[in-house]
Amino acid sequence: MSVITYRQALRDTLRAEMVRDENVLVMGEEIGVFEGSYKITEGLLTEFGPRRVKDTPIAEEGFVGAAIGAAMLGLRPVVELMTINFSLIAIDQIINHAAKIYGMFGGQTSVPLVIRTPGGGGQQLGATHSQNIELFYSFIPGLKVLAPSTPAEASAMLRAAIRDDDPVLFLENLGLYNSKGEVPDDYAQPSNDNVATIGRAKVTREGSDITLIGYSRMAMVATQVAEKLAEEDISVEVVDLCSLRPLDRQTFVDSVKKTGAAVICEDDWLTYGIGAEIAASIQEGAFDYLDAPVRRVAMAEVPMPYAKPLETAALPSVDSISTAIKETLSAVGKRVG
Repeated sequence: MSVITYRQALRDTLRAEMVRDENVLVMGEEIGVFEGSYKITEGLLTEFGPRRVKDTPIAEEGFVGAAIGAAMLGLRPVVELMTINFSLIAIDQIINHAAKIYGMFGGQTSVPLVIRTPGGGGQQLGATHSQNIELFYSFIPGLKVLAPSTPAEASAMLRAAIRDDDPVLFLENLGLYNSKGEVPDDYAQPSNDNVATIGRAKVTREGSDITLIGYSRMAMVATQVAEKLAEEDISVEVVDLCSLRPLDRQTFVDSVKKTGAAVICEDDWLTYGIGAEIAASIQEGAFDYLDAPVRRVAMAEVPMPYAKPLETAALPSVDSISTAIKETLSAVGKRVG
């Protein structure tokens, strides 16, 4: 096994898939000569040339639409949107075209398109550049929405997304790019067939007292919470959703049946958020097993502040999630601390 950053896992896997399949190309703003705002496309223009590495104008609706057309004709475009906030410019193309073409054409053509895009707060980028609006896309049948939390997941899930015949929104939280984790030594080889199963969640840490559910950055934070509370003899089972659409309800429902309690943590807003869907699914699938109401911990319902102390206060944290877990366990008479 090798230890690498999330950023390197994405870059090396993208390159490997371009070597493996000549129909894979990349498109986006400043991804070629500048090598990408986050350096995921570093070195690709030099290696593959401008035919397969397309610098685009600042016109998300235009180049996402062009990528949809290319996908319909047999190519496998990987579009980089500089931030998920800019996807709002292309939302008509993504929702009304990419997601619907296969169904509206009666299966006569597919759209093997990947849209990679980072989001999330914590980087002092202001209210319009710090959003988690994956809910918009997770709501839409016809799209697949992936949210890996570790370098190993990022590699296996990007490989799966590129090889999939449906349009995939691939979420990359800005706070994860420099995080490190183990990956197989051959993760960057074009011959690697370690492809994630889209639509499958993972129990990343076994526990018995309570289930803690998260995705993307919050799955990483959930592991930190579990490690901290283990020092207080609180056993937390961590479930990483990995995929938001399709959603693997069975894995987290089974976990809640085992522990009898659940806390959901998410970087988006509480009202109508991803956590609301998770909570509803637990109520439907594990109601008779619950010893306490499902708790949700989410971002404050405000436009993201720019000032660092306010931004930090607005986001879920190890402390705020730990408090929710302790309050939940205390409510059902389980010893805490």
